[in-house]
Amino acid sequence: MSFDADLTACAALVQRADADRFRAAMAAPVAARPVLFALYAFNVEVARAPWVTQEAMIAEMRLQWWRDALEEIAKGGIVRRHEVVTPLAHALDAVGARALDCLVAARRWDIYRDPFEDTDHFSAYLADTSGALMWAAARALGAEPAAEMPVRAFGAATGLARFLQAVPELEAQKRVPLVDGRAEAIADLCNAALKSMPTRAALRRAAGPAGQPALIEGFLTQALLQQAARDPGRVGAGALHVNPVRQSLLLWRWS
Repeated sequence: MSFDADLTACAALVQRADADRFRAAMAAPVAARPVLFALYAFNVEVARAPWVTQEAMIAEMRLQWWRDALEEIAKGGIVRRHEVVTPLAHALDAVGARALDCLVAARRWDIYRDPFEDTDHFSAYLADTSGALMWAAARALGAEPAAEMPVRAFGAATGLARFLQAVPELEAQKRVPLVDGRAEAIADLCNAALKSMPTRAALRRAAGPAGQPALIEGFLTQALLQQAARDPGRVGAGALHVNPVRQSLLLWRWS
């Protein structure tokens, strides 16, 4: 894949809407960037689809549009012309396209105001969104099947860190983002994620040189989860962040 007008548009979309993943993609080898930008732009479009309208039916239709696009990619025939779908079709094979269908389906939770049913439901949401995205990227870049479980686990932990950062905005939208919003429950949640999260060395071994660029987007994950575990009050206060100097250092370590 080469950088054409579509991929340039994908990169611009990610830069506007997902600064951390944009920085991660730019820190990746040049050859990996087309795949990463296509997948990250897809994720931006799907993630925002439930929020651009207050009409649940319209939001459902928007998500279905992306499911239909993935099905076209999976079938290998004619794929609709779209600045994100077109490069996405070059990045994914049939297995990868069908695997990402769970990501779109999981985003239906974002349409409605119902809380997560329980911790298993919340964990599945993280696994099917961020976990699936990271594995799809690693697989598209050439990671071996044996890397799937650790990469998905790290992707889900990355999703948790990002979700905790979004808690204040979700609450402002009259949502109930956490199954248990007590400080001790948040700390336990983060500590459990940190305990089960593969180490950077283990992840890099599992993903291999080809899949490693997909891991870079999690460069802030451990730092954010550790911060939330130490001081859960930062989650509700919207103060969960890493200072720019440390961000740059962590990005360098992961790239």
